[in-house]
Amino acid sequence: MNALEGLKVLELGQLIAGPFAGKTLAEFGADVIKVEPEGVGDPLRKWRLLRDGGSVWWEVQSRNKRSVCLDLRSTEGQEAVRALASEADVLIENFKPGTLEGWGLGWEQLHALNPRLIMLRISGYGQTGPYRDKPGFGVLGESMGGLRYLSGEPGRVPVRVGVSLGDTLAALHGVIGVLTALHHRTAHGGQGQFIDVALYESVFNVMESLLPEYDAFGAVRERAGSALPGIAPTNAYRCNDGHYVLVAGNGDSIFRRLMRAIGRADLEGDPQLAHNDGRVRRVEEIDAAIEAWTLQRSRDEVLAALDAAGVPVGRIYTVADIASDPQYLARGMIVESPTSNGGTLKVPGVVPKLSATPGRIAHPAPRLGQHNGDLREGGWPARRSESEAA
Repeated sequence: MNALEGLKVLELGQLIAGPFAGKTLAEFGADVIKVEPEGVGDPLRKWRLLRDGGSVWWEVQSRNKRSVCLDLRSTEGQEAVRALASEADVLIENFKPGTLEGWGLGWEQLHALNPRLIMLRISGYGQTGPYRDKPGFGVLGESMGGLRYLSGEPGRVPVRVGVSLGDTLAALHGVIGVLTALHHRTAHGGQGQFIDVALYESVFNVMESLLPEYDAFGAVRERAGSALPGIAPTNAYRCNDGHYVLVAGNGDSIFRRLMRAIGRADLEGDPQLAHNDGRVRRVEEIDAAIEAWTLQRSRDEVLAALDAAGVPVGRIYTVADIASDPQYLARGMIVESPTSNGGTLKVPGVVPKLSATPGRIAHPAPRLGQHNGDLREGGWPARRSESEAA
């Protein structure tokens, strides 16, 4: 049995944040019905690189889901959503606040129809506040949440992380909210509730000590390149073959092992460097000592030496490195998965890994409207086999 088997999830969102939340629930057994507009579907179907006219990203984001086409602006489409919502456990949406209300599908209307319904609402700025009506995408959430200002080299333009991190963080916070609300409903006999997730707040929530440092000391953390300010040593160090290694020697005992490995007994035994605060004051000296050592060796030599010394060290992975890495392969994180057009595609495995009820990829991402016929049953339709739905 799958952990979320029997959970009925109606996904009205599109692109990244809402659908990633739906994907996560579907991987652990939830029955996710994804509503898409007729003819074009979710815009993600055409994002990034396309194979046979469809996005390979879509194959990951929408696996295990069903696809039905409805016009949410029409009376017929709205009635179909109400019929599904009346039996759903969870509804996911990431429209601009007020959009569902304009279609007669807002929280008050659907809660009255199904008091047990849990509604996950993801938006740029949340359902309240002076910014609620502004359009918000992940890039803006990452900036407003404080991440963008910290990303990049000192004195250079702040750069964006190479993936839509803000959307994914919002989705994961949304899943936490859904599971929490489900527990409350089940364990405490509570009703459903809505979960209000803002992109910028999801980013801000992982910004560690950014705000308390500002409040206590007036400190505005700045960009620091590959280092992590206030923690030492942790940085990227160049090797003699042009590659870089990442070294995290910031634990007290790890630092001593690192200094021993690079032949710096003077720094290993220096009482001023016994703890992190002292090392931070001399971080430039420590970084210079480490890189003086790495520059005399190849990347592989550095990795081998520090691995042997018990020092956390790693290479900088490209996707080509990932696809063939033995650790990824051993843990089932590179999966050859079937696609809806009959082909196969290497995709990321399912995380987290549960011992008794692990996630799975049971169905490929659906073709647009592949499960329209299911709606003829009325209410929440039973899931048929893929051959029956074809």
